Amino acid sequence: MSSSEPIMSANQSLCTHFTFVAFSSLAELQPVLFVVFLTIYLFIMGGNLLIIGLIWGTPSLHTPMYFFLVNLSFLEMCYITSVVPQMLVHLLVEIKIISVARCAAQMYVFSILGLTECCLLAAMAYDRFVAICHPLHYSLLMGPGVCLKLAAASWTTGVVVESAQTTWIFTLPFCGTGRIQHFFCDIMPVVKLACVDTSHNEIVMFAISVLFIMTPCVLILCSYVRILVTILRIPSATGRSKAFSTCSSHILVVSLFYGTALFNYLQPKAAHAPETDKATALMYTVVMPALNPVIYTLRNKEVKEAFWSTHRQMT
Repeated sequence: MSSSEPIMSANQSLCTHFTFVAFSSLAELQPVLFVVFLTIYLFIMGGNLLIIGLIWGTPSLHTPMYFFLVNLSFLEMCYITSVVPQMLVHLLVEIKIISVARCAAQMYVFSILGLTECCLLAAMAYDRFVAICHPLHYSLLMGPGVCLKLAAASWTTGVVVESAQTTWIFTLPFCGTGRIQHFFCDIMPVVKLACVDTSHNEIVMFAISVLFIMTPCVLILCSYVRILVTILRIPSATGRSKAFSTCSSHILVVSLFYGTALFNYLQPKAAHAPETDKATALMYTVVMPALNPVIYTLRNKEVKEAFWSTHRQMT
């Protein structure tokens, strides 16, 4: 069967909307979930706004590392806003419906931001590589122009690649009940609703995921191998500890981000179980964005010093 040959029956019609059924079995807990997710959402927004404000208002933090951190914080706020507000509304209503057009819009936004984050994390790893392995050339190799180009390349890659992929997905015909076993329009749950054979599409999507998720991941791994070798050559324990501390926050964020991304997006469709997909999606749409502000503040001496300095000035 070709990838475009319909497999829908005569009495099936094309979907004009989808229905989310992720929390249908938790009807009694939905008010509690609403409070929990709203609290997390407000914490994430407040935490990232705090990071952006501290970096913006502290001249000593106007460095390439914190420039990329501002980009990452802004991205995280957009990313969670593309998913959580809709989920909160659906926790308060009985019928959880979204039009195909709105579903496409949501997929455009979160997939673009997801790939952009992959690229930004690679740019941040390159920044740490230059800072530790080539400190004498740092100001030259990571000047303002270079930082802007790396950030622009990250955002451009996300927009171009994921816009093309999402547009391709929504050229598929969707039919049947339109019930999505998820709480937002993630890629594989939506593809499962197509009433054509999508095996060829899945192969292409898998190849895109491997190329554009794994390439930044490999660059990050290569950067940290070189960083580790350089750190081990530092003669003093204090010097090694100081060098590693500048990377620890980024390593933790990368591990959490890629751990869930690789698990979720590099599986074939047949391997995706609804319950597993929902649990993984909660990790990368709610839990991880909540952890990032904590990681980049509690584990970062300069950000903590900027926070307490600002607090003293305000009081």
